[in-house]
Amino acid sequence: MTEHSAPASGTTDVVLEADGLTKHFPLRGRGRELLTRGTRAVHAVDDVSLALREGRVTALVGESGSGKSTVARLLAQLYPRTSGEIRLRGEATSVKGGRAFRGYSKRVQMIFQDPFASLNPVHTVRYHLTRALKIHGNAGTTAREQEAALADLLTRVQLTPPERYVDKFPHELSGGQRQRVAIARALGADPEVLLADEPVSMLDVSIRLGVLNLLRDLKERLHLAILYITHDIASARYFADETCVMYAGRVVEGGDSETVTQNPAHPYTQLLIDSAPDPDRPAVESKDGGSGEPPSLIDPPSGCRFNPRCPFAMDVCREKVPPRFDVGDQPGHFAACWLFDAEVSGR
Repeated sequence: MTEHSAPASGTTDVVLEADGLTKHFPLRGRGRELLTRGTRAVHAVDDVSLALREGRVTALVGESGSGKSTVARLLAQLYPRTSGEIRLRGEATSVKGGRAFRGYSKRVQMIFQDPFASLNPVHTVRYHLTRALKIHGNAGTTAREQEAALADLLTRVQLTPPERYVDKFPHELSGGQRQRVAIARALGADPEVLLADEPVSMLDVSIRLGVLNLLRDLKERLHLAILYITHDIASARYFADETCVMYAGRVVEGGDSETVTQNPAHPYTQLLIDSAPDPDRPAVESKDGGSGEPPSLIDPPSGCRFNPRCPFAMDVCREKVPPRFDVGDQPGHFAACWLFDAEVSGR
């Protein structure tokens, strides 16, 4: 058993790391609840540990409401964390605003799910990109240098020729073009880390691949560390080097993407893969674990949070939270599941 299994890419430099990251959102009590109950909270993220490595993509996969986007906002330090530690290049960091936050956001940038909502509709592409360049000190000292920097950003995200796009408003662009502008704005800070929160989920299927290929190209050319959040485990296999699977606020499995998607160890990961459309797989009836709904995060089940839906649940699953166990098929492949504890399962 290992608490933090080393990934197959252990030689790659860790840029951003989370250790025991936890976020609980307190709920306001009403009436009699104030007298009869203590403070209740939504357990959005509990004890999440992951590492983002230079020149690699880590996917965070799970159902809606599993806590994926909350993890991204915690890593971007847009939310204060309840507990846990965030380390940037090995140094623990906590920022609350002002100059410290600006310095952190220069190195860690976020790309949001809805490109239209993340761009101000009354301003042009020029305004959005120029503002990013100026805030982070990358606009140069002359008008010519600023124009060159704008052209470079648009060229990086394959919006060429730049002069065609620089003075357009967001509503004059397609969804894919707006997302490319949002990516260019993030690149204006010259970051080390990109946190991409479902960056293609609101785009037409026909243009999703182009945006993913763009992010892959940027990762390779700029040696970026990328967190790719998605509910689509198939795209994680295509795009990501490593994949972590989240369920109800906890990471339940992780490893290199090929292993996690082709040889899933945790019953929840198996359920995710079985539910993904596959034209080469004949239709079958859902397994026992396919029924039911994710648990309430206000009163989550004790032990493993998947135990009410798991066809392999044992007594220990209802009593104790499983740590990470090495699966043993590939280096770095782990599952937070008691089935992989030799003493419990008898393996």
